[in-house]
Amino acid sequence: MIKTMKEDINMVFEQAPSAKSVLEVILTYSGIHAIWSHRIAHKFYKNRFYFIARLISQISRFFTGIEIHPGAKIGKRFFIDHGMGVVIGETCEIGNDVTIYQGVTLGGTGKEKGKRHPTIMDNVLIASGAKVLGSITVGENSKIGAGSVVLHEVPSNSTVVGIPGRVVIQNGIKVQKDLNHCNLPDPIGEQLTGIELELEKILLQHSHQSSQKIKRVM
Repeated sequence: MIKTMKEDINMVFEQAPSAKSVLEVILTYSGIHAIWSHRIAHKFYKNRFYFIARLISQISRFFTGIEIHPGAKIGKRFFIDHGMGVVIGETCEIGNDVTIYQGVTLGGTGKEKGKRHPTIMDNVLIASGAKVLGSITVGENSKIGAGSVVLHEVPSNSTVVGIPGRVVIQNGIKVQKDLNHCNLPDPIGEQLTGIELELEKILLQHSHQSSQKIKRVM
């Protein structure tokens, strides 16, 4: 347990430039508080003390703004940065060295039974406000861009952006787990730019045809 806590603290220093001391991390980082509370709640959940597990998770939610169902399985060195609004569902499985930001939802898509929440593999980064929904898998070393809504499987070594989420980078280009997740491709913006260019061409053609007709009349 002590070793796991040390790994969690070290992960904060690796991912959060603002962290200045171990004491500061232990006392003021809500992500750490939520993760440690979850580890306790999950122990009770596995031993079928469901009410106690749920009570711990709700108390943690009240103080941290982060809701992690006690049934969720979370690996080592999990980091939640600025965690307000994070929601992690009951059947969610999270691997090692995963980082998520505020407003992320790892949720279900309905009232289905069984495995209904996502599986997040190792070394995944999920940026602010992203929603990963349903019993899908996000492959290792992948990135989910801010505000994306992911409803389908994500292959390993991929970058996903947009609504609905689309894979815009896979293999070929190395995906690195860093904090520079604001500079991701924008396929929707590119499509809108393409539409604008097409409209300009149509307007130019229409204008040219109109001028030709006027010349003929004259």
